Amino acid sequence: EELKQHIRSIAASVPHTAVLLYNNPGRCGYAMSQDLVQDLAHSIPNLVGMKDSSGDLTQTMEFIRRNADVGFKVMCGKDTLIYSGLCVGAVGAVCSTANYLPELVCSIYDKYVAGDLNGSLEAQWKLNPIRLATDKSSFPVATKDLANLVGRNVGKPFLPNLPSPAKQMEHLKSELLKGGYEVFE
Repeated sequence: EELKQHIRSIAASVPHTAVLLYNNPGRCGYAMSQDLVQDLAHSIPNLVGMKDSSGDLTQTMEFIRRNADVGFKVMCGKDTLIYSGLCVGAVGAVCSTANYLPELVCSIYDKYVAGDLNGSLEAQWKLNPIRLATDKSSFPVATKDLANLVGRNVGKPFLPNLPSPAKQMEHLKSELLKGGYEVFE
């Protein structure tokens, strides 16, 4: 009930601004239930959609199915499930990997909407090993590491985050090279 009232209060304070929910149980420590999202989507006029980073495709599908009648849009927030999310009705994705491999991430979407499902799936398969390599580092350190490794020069992490150990950096480099990317030291 507290979360519901909090979201209602925020949306009411900006009645002419589109509001999005963000379901990220791995980072927040709680998950938005399908019932909560349905109640909010059907009762708050300026609540237009959400980013679902749960990684639970069944839940993503239910957010879409239960709220399609009010035009509520769901974006995939799990980088390894962009293609799958699009297949079940997500309208797009918001991904950390787009910070360092934007062309690859966009190609998953672009190929999907163009009807090149095999090409979209191949792009997803190319992205996944690189994204999964970040699981051995802390967030957002691995994202910064990969951005630096592909030449985006975003600098080192700020405290309390520490740089990735050398072994992890080698693993990230290896996955980029396997994916056909140039690595900058």
